[in-house]
Amino acid sequence: MSELGAVREILETLVGFDTTSRHSNLALIEWVEAYLDGHGVPHRRAPNADGTKSNLLATVGPAIEGGAVLSGHTDVVPVDGQPWTSDPFAIVERDGRLYGRGTCDMKGFLALALAAVPDLVAANPRRPVHLAFSYDEEIGCLGAPDLIEVIGRELPRPAFVVVGEPTDMVAVNGHKGIATFHVTVNGREAHSSQTQQGVSAVMEAVKLMASLSELAERLEREADPASPFTPKGATLTIGIVHGGTAHNILARECGFVFDLRTPPPLDPQVLLAPFFAQARALDAALKARAPEAGVVVEMHSSVPAFAPEPDGAAESFARRLAGDNGPPRAVAFATEAGQFQRAGFSTVLCGPGSIEQAHQPDEYVEIAQMERGQAFMRRLVEWAAAAG
Repeated sequence: MSELGAVREILETLVGFDTTSRHSNLALIEWVEAYLDGHGVPHRRAPNADGTKSNLLATVGPAIEGGAVLSGHTDVVPVDGQPWTSDPFAIVERDGRLYGRGTCDMKGFLALALAAVPDLVAANPRRPVHLAFSYDEEIGCLGAPDLIEVIGRELPRPAFVVVGEPTDMVAVNGHKGIATFHVTVNGREAHSSQTQQGVSAVMEAVKLMASLSELAERLEREADPASPFTPKGATLTIGIVHGGTAHNILARECGFVFDLRTPPPLDPQVLLAPFFAQARALDAALKARAPEAGVVVEMHSSVPAFAPEPDGAAESFARRLAGDNGPPRAVAFATEAGQFQRAGFSTVLCGPGSIEQAHQPDEYVEIAQMERGQAFMRRLVEWAAAAG
């Protein structure tokens, strides 16, 4: 198996690409393609609509059923305004940790998978290993559906999907789903002393936000005490609010963004049905006061929950490779695992690092975690080379 030095070299290269979700990931994809070409590994892109970003799918081994998919995203969250003590896009080693944006979430896993490629090729595998790298996971798992569609249409059916999100290199068999919504309230500007002449978008938006706050409190109260998640129930948070121009002007516009995270089998559409009805009623009431006023609710993304599987084929596979004999585990954050599962693939989460380090300033992955990940990949190579 490759020395950790090779893994680190690849990780340094991947971190050096600023693939914050607002940017293109094509420079990173092109580098990975060149790397795969150097080892004779076939690959194909699954780009977005305008070609500014792309998924990448590659296969090492024969074109037969029963392979393993290693899935991971290439994008990272922003570093804007975070108090980093080193360059976020350069690896710095301190105290047994590798610091840099994406080291934990989740370029560390991508580096492990890519570093295993030469050994997989040399092993002349009898079962295929597929690399599935996606874009825009951090803003709603937007790239993975197209990649999953290509896998379902073009590949002999894989047996397992391992999503390498940071789980401390142990198997995780469930996560919450997430749905994100953008709400825009339009009003009519007027002097704040003449409320009869206008509509304050801010004042009307507050009514909607108050309802969401009440729903969040109810969901917390009604959480199943036996839930494996932390926190146990569905959570709803308003993350962005903007609107208004001055204290003495009735606001023309107010917008806010919220997300709802639901454990299986809760349905976000059902939970939000009363809110949607309130928004429609408010929209009609505002239009009656000013034709240009109203309410628009747009769903930005919807990622399904990931539920424990009755047979747990992928979970058993990952546990064997990770040397994991611990109890069943679930996490609150969302990934493309639910999308793979919905498409009928047995799926598991297992990757290096902890979610507690993800999205933080001075994000890091422990070298010990990368070494455990390397052992996982070594066993993956042995599995691929073995008879079915």
